[in-house]
Amino acid sequence: MAVHAYILITVDPARTQTVGDKLRALPGTYVREVLGPYDFVVELEADTQENLTAILRTKIRPVPGVTSTVTCPWIE
Repeated sequence: MAVHAYILITVDPARTQTVGDKLRALPGTYVREVLGPYDFVVELEADTQENLTAILRTKIRPVPGVTSTVTCPWIE
């Protein structure tokens, strides 16, 4: 059974476009740029919690320009 989370992301304003492009290129993601305290909301899907965590740690947080993330796992 797949696991899902919303990832709330803030970025360096000078890198918004490039961060958005890199996030949209990740498989299993749905990315929206938003207004407010966060710059992007990413819906992330993975086959296990461990893989979701790995994607966050190795594919999202290291993107140059990402300054913070908040992970909101889905409950069903």
